[in-house]
Order: sequence, then structure tokens, then C-alpha cells
Amino acid sequence: MKNKKYLESKSTEIMYAILIIMAFIMLVPFAWMILTAVKTNQEAISVDPFYIFPQITWHWENFVTVWKSYNFLILYKNTLLMIFFRILWACLTATLAGYAFARLRFPGKNFLFALVLIQMMIPSQIFIIPQYLMVSKLGWLNTTSGLVFPGMVSAFGTYLLKTAFEGLPRDLEEAANMDGCNVGQRFLFVMMPLTKSAMVSLGIFTALFAFKDLMWPMIVCTNSMTTTLSAGLAKMQGQYGTEYPTMMAAAVIAVIPMIVIYVIFQKQFVKGIATSGLKL
Repeated sequence: MKNKKYLESKSTEIMYAILIIMAFIMLVPFAWMILTAVKTNQEAISVDPFYIFPQITWHWENFVTVWKSYNFLILYKNTLLMIFFRILWACLTATLAGYAFARLRFPGKNFLFALVLIQMMIPSQIFIIPQYLMVSKLGWLNTTSGLVFPGMVSAFGTYLLKTAFEGLPRDLEEAANMDGCNVGQRFLFVMMPLTKSAMVSLGIFTALFAFKDLMWPMIVCTNSMTTTLSAGLAKMQGQYGTEYPTMMAAAVIAVIPMIVIYVIFQKQFVKGIATSGLKL
């Protein structure tokens, strides 16, 4: 019995040690970004492996310089609006489609769901040209609607919500049907509230994918007043040279919204990742 407890305690210690090491490895790039932001450009491009910290002074003024040079409030607003509306539309369309595929009977259901699965297997870059043509004809270039457009419907979200609805007992629907609820009432008041965890998972992944999206904002928003943080950072790279401390300072400022969102919704974030069974 003692040997068993001893082995369990040792395995727990080993597990925590591995987790600490992995957490440290994941934090190294972020720490390197902050340290680069407070260096001079000569220190930042040095190939000396021991040139980790600034040698003379910490140049915190790099943050002030980049804040004054770029309108980060506009970039914040555009990015947060894009994330909010993409989450809103993705959850709305995915719950409706997921419920239809999971609970309703209609001609061609299996074929249509197969198309959804095929769309998940195709690289998103293939759809950029038709999506751009659609946005252009709608007059949504350089607008928030244009930024939101590709994320309005999510094949991954449809699959995730279909799985969530299929996991619910049919007795609930039958009981609601006996009480006189129609299809819309069964969906809105009985089934949809029970898929809250799946919708949180979808919202988390949608927010992450939207925040990291670089190609689409650079294509659809050529105006600096309508672009996002990721595209704004990409445009900071010069053709013949790049001020890496300034770029790293901008990157640190750019990740602040996601850090704040994570701190506020930490419990929902962890629960959503665990519920989805997926990894980032």
C-alpha cells in the first residue's frame, strides 16, 4: 500500500515537472518578444547567443514610439468588432444547421452534410478569390462586413454542434412535442440551451482563428482605418529593413486584447477546450 502511494506521488511529481517544463518552453517566445522590444535594433539583430538582455539600458520608449506612430485604437476596434460578429454569426448559423442535420429529416441531408465535411478538408485559401468577388459585388471592401464575411458560416461549427445535438436524449424533444411545442420552440427553448458548452467551444475557436487571420484582412482592407491588428503588424515590415524592436513592441501591444479576454473568460476557455476534445 505504501509503495503504491509512493509511486502515485512520484508520478504526480513527474507529471507536474513535465507540465512546468512545457509551460516554460511555451513562454520563451513571448519572453523573447518582450526582451526584443526593449533593445536597440543593433542588439536585436545580434547573432550572439548570449545577447538575451539589453546590454546598457532598457528602451521602454519603443512602446511609446510605436503607439504614437500607429493608430492602435482603430486597429483594436476593427479586430474586436470582427471577432464579435464572427462569433455571433458562427454560433447562429452553426446551431441552426447542426440542429437540422442532427434532428430533422429532409431530402439530401446526408449529401449536404458530406459537402460540409468536404469543405473542412479543403484549404481555406482556395475560397479567397470567390469570396473576394462576392464581397466586392456587395460593396463591402474596406468595411467591417467584409472582414466578417468569411466567418459567417463555419463548417467546423456545424459539425461540432451537430455532434452536440446528437448527444442529447431524444426524450427531451418527445416530451416537448407532447406539450405542444413546434420545431422552432423545441430548438429555441429545449435543445439549444443544452448545447451551451459546445457554443462556448465554437466561440473560443472562432475568436482565435479570427484574431490570427492575416491573409483575408490584407486582401479585403487596403485602408489603414479598416484593417486589423494582424494586418497592421505585417505592414510594419519594411522592404529593405525592419526595426525589430519597434515591431516586437507593436506585437506586445497587439496581444493585450486576447490576454484580457482570456483572463476574463478563463474558466469558459478551459471548459470549452475540454468539451470540444480538440487542440489548438
